[in-house]
Amino acid sequence: MFVENYIILLPVKIKADLHIHTVLSPCGNLAMGPLAIVERAKELGLDIIAITDHNSTLNVEVVSKIAEKEGIFVLKGAEVTTKEEVHCLCYMPDSKKLKEFQEFLESKVIFFPNSVDKFGYQLVVDEEENILDEVPYLLINALDLSINELQKKVDDMGGIFVPAHVDRKDTSLSSQLGFVPEDLKFDALELSPYAFRNNFFERFPWFKGYNYITDSDAHFIEDIGKVHNNFEIDQIDFINIKKAIQQAPKY
Repeated sequence: MFVENYIILLPVKIKADLHIHTVLSPCGNLAMGPLAIVERAKELGLDIIAITDHNSTLNVEVVSKIAEKEGIFVLKGAEVTTKEEVHCLCYMPDSKKLKEFQEFLESKVIFFPNSVDKFGYQLVVDEEENILDEVPYLLINALDLSINELQKKVDDMGGIFVPAHVDRKDTSLSSQLGFVPEDLKFDALELSPYAFRNNFFERFPWFKGYNYITDSDAHFIEDIGKVHNNFEIDQIDFINIKKAIQQAPKY
């Protein structure tokens, strides 16, 4: 039987760096403006980037607007610090949920004033990189919520939850807890670019067997895309990205 207009969609390889900071993060270089980030991502042929500033989403939408014009998809989120001082990547499905998540993060802030001299600027900017605001409290501090509370909130919002750079010697599952909690639900774990060089799985063999993504954690323009994920998906959207993260390689 002949069927007209029958189209087979084949998965294509997609390059994704899902951990990038902007000028909003105090440890981020002042060159990490939205325009520069998108320009660098385009140069490198990245199809997806994620904006994950510390404990804040306030520069996500501006990067997304610029990136959309260049055909780059922005996964919207934040790198959240829990009571245990574990960093976790939290991605939201849409702008409405992102705004709700920002309000949630602000409700959990333990106020400690930022010192620009010690930690750096925390700038909210527009599409032309004009400064709109400066966050007064230090964004790299731990929030008043546990890792399990954070995970549940992200899950309830339909988001993606990924404990960050689990191989690092600080602010990670391995450094702060030393193990992967059995009751902690996550879509994948993240490795830093240095995990294999530092023999992470030889030192922490009990971290083997999980799905892992690997991202740049870029704080400087030249670090964007220094490592990236290769996903095979037929359409770039939140649902397919979530599935790709959940099916990331096991180590």
